[in-house]
Amino acid sequence: MQELAEKIDQLKQEIEAIELKTADEIEHYRIRFLGSKGLVKQLMSEMKNVSSDLRKDFGARLNEFKQFAEAKYEDYKEQKSGSKKAEQPKADMSLPAYPSETGARHPIQQTMNKMIDIFAKIGFTVTEGPEIEDDWHNFTALNLPENHPARDMQDTFYISKNPDWLLRTHTSSVQVRVMKEGKLPIRQIFPGRVYRNETISARAHCFFHQIEGLYIDEKVSFADLKQTLYYFVKEMFGADVKVRFRPSYFPFTEPSAEMDVSCFICDSKGCNVCKHTGWVEILGCGMVHPNVLSNCGIDPEKYSGFAWGMGVERTTMMQYGIKDIRVLSENDLRFLKQFR
Repeated sequence: MQELAEKIDQLKQEIEAIELKTADEIEHYRIRFLGSKGLVKQLMSEMKNVSSDLRKDFGARLNEFKQFAEAKYEDYKEQKSGSKKAEQPKADMSLPAYPSETGARHPIQQTMNKMIDIFAKIGFTVTEGPEIEDDWHNFTALNLPENHPARDMQDTFYISKNPDWLLRTHTSSVQVRVMKEGKLPIRQIFPGRVYRNETISARAHCFFHQIEGLYIDEKVSFADLKQTLYYFVKEMFGADVKVRFRPSYFPFTEPSAEMDVSCFICDSKGCNVCKHTGWVEILGCGMVHPNVLSNCGIDPEKYSGFAWGMGVERTTMMQYGIKDIRVLSENDLRFLKQFR
């Protein structure tokens, strides 16, 4: 016991006299004294040779030495770390900052947000639905039974493993889901991406975005529809925009119409976007067909309503004077940086 105590005192004096200046010296100290085969471990292995009546005192003395050796190591390590920090030059706060590019919303999203805000001002709320839809919600409930010729108006992407499922061709399927809930009156818009198997060109794409709207209540008329859409167009394109309605056909509305606005890109003089007519169709609309109301559990004798649907890409092209729809999905940063 006396021999071990003297050895501990000698090692303690040696540690007090040591001066460590480099990282290698500090690491050598750690290995020699505190490593798995270091002097502290060797002393602890001697515990088995100490008599039981002295083991408690020797253990306390050995533990004190271990803490002393560890504290010295931590002090040297902290001093070395602090010296490294001191050697580093301080940041010059007067220098200009490094440029940091910020992102921006896609022009399609910017246009969609603006459209949503306009309709929100007159009480329309937003509802979204699934992009993979079943045949009933996408077609049958909307007065398009199987083999109906109007189905050919929308070239559809069917899911081959189950032909009853498809990529929705319009967000009207969300209208069906809302009407089926039976919570009347309904005053909602339905933004989202849709898919059609069309040839990609300057005016058409196989996927695009729509915003559809639906208003169902008692005594809703076509005049209500026209005033709602007049308000939207004036807010979206300005008070000077010219508007015209043309009779049309949609299986889910009766009567039906298409709405055109004067072409901003060519100032109504004629271009490829307006097909050299000076007019651009921006939406289809009409009074909700009684069959659609009945299919969704709504009494057509008591309730009536109107609906419309418009492409966001086409409206975006009108807003920013874009002549080719394809640039909106090519992710070319040279193009997108214009819309920050």
